[in-house]
Amino acid sequence: MDIASLNEDLRRDVLDRFLRYVRVYTTSDRHSDTMPSSERQFDLARMLGDELTAMGIEDVTVTDTCYVIARLPATTGSTTEPLLFLAHVDTAPDLTGENVSPRVWDNYDGGVLDIGHGYSLDPEEYPTLRRFVGDTIVTTDGSTLLGADDKAGVAEIMTAASLLIAHPEIEHGEIEIVFTPDEEIGRGVDGLDIDALHSNVAFTMDGGIEGSIEAECFTAYQVTVSIDGYVIHPGSAKNKMANAVSIAGRFLSMIPQSESPEATDGRDGFYCPVEISGSSGGVNIVLIVRDFDHEEVLRRVKFLETLGATMEAAYPRCRVSVASEKQYTNMAEALSKSPEIMALLTEAVERSGVDPVMEPIRGGTDGARLTEMGLPTPNVFTGGMNFHGRFEWIPVGSMVKAVQTILNVVLLWHEKRG
Repeated sequence: MDIASLNEDLRRDVLDRFLRYVRVYTTSDRHSDTMPSSERQFDLARMLGDELTAMGIEDVTVTDTCYVIARLPATTGSTTEPLLFLAHVDTAPDLTGENVSPRVWDNYDGGVLDIGHGYSLDPEEYPTLRRFVGDTIVTTDGSTLLGADDKAGVAEIMTAASLLIAHPEIEHGEIEIVFTPDEEIGRGVDGLDIDALHSNVAFTMDGGIEGSIEAECFTAYQVTVSIDGYVIHPGSAKNKMANAVSIAGRFLSMIPQSESPEATDGRDGFYCPVEISGSSGGVNIVLIVRDFDHEEVLRRVKFLETLGATMEAAYPRCRVSVASEKQYTNMAEALSKSPEIMALLTEAVERSGVDPVMEPIRGGTDGARLTEMGLPTPNVFTGGMNFHGRFEWIPVGSMVKAVQTILNVVLLWHEKRG
């Protein structure tokens, strides 16, 4: 089948789904110990379960930990091995995902987009916009994030599944679909029973700009710094008080600014404080530490531990503890052992009329965790840009190309493995 001939149908379907899904409030909560971290993620998970069932898929489960697992059966006579496609339903807690009101800009003219609430997307600042003149652009209204990370991936997988069901002449093996909660806080596969999956190969639809395919990511640690101060009335505090807020400020000021996200790109790693809370009696700081080289991550963690000890020495009445936790590992080494998967994905992107761009992810995905657990899972573009903030945007044409890529992966897998 000529997938390109279905472009208009794909375009309408993926845009409609995307606009519906981003309006569902699904922000995850890094302070919660529950699974999922926020009950609101069930709202989208159950919606997706209902839609998959309405498509005619009989094997659909929404688990009590908010995983959506569905299996589209193989077409008649196919013995092709199963394939798995994943995306996550939660959005990042960096900016509110409540009351998202997406704006749709048809036939973008290349100018400044005044998205609302005093904010704009200017191609002088975001020159990638110029690549999509004439396309339909979806933005925020300036008051929330958009949620293209990763509701674009969700919409693209759902659209591809719908098309495969509507066109049984497209031969394929079993297609597994998994939508996860809590990816944005590093817990996306914590409750997923990988041994219960049928597939030995998977693809996350959780990438960025059109054409990007990713087989390498950061190694990631989260570091929590707890500072216990010594509180006394400020009127009699001389040589006595250890103000945890002041100490926290000094701690953060000693982290090299040359190794911050604002000062790094490419293959550079960084320290990034993401949250601070407390009072003069006690402060908690949460940082993420990232690098493509595991030893460099450990070096940064060690630096923070040493910095904590330095603060204690400088302020004997305070106590500083530094706790670190690994979140995920660079998937490059594991995926390098499966070159045929990356070759197939590259061909699938090319068949979609896009130049594939291999680039490392300056972040991570559920795929990094799954790859580490033994399920090779490269990451595929969704088309979204400026994730996690009010300046998020996505061209609909790129979403169509992502759907085509999914379908081409399915077709190529059947051609080569059927």
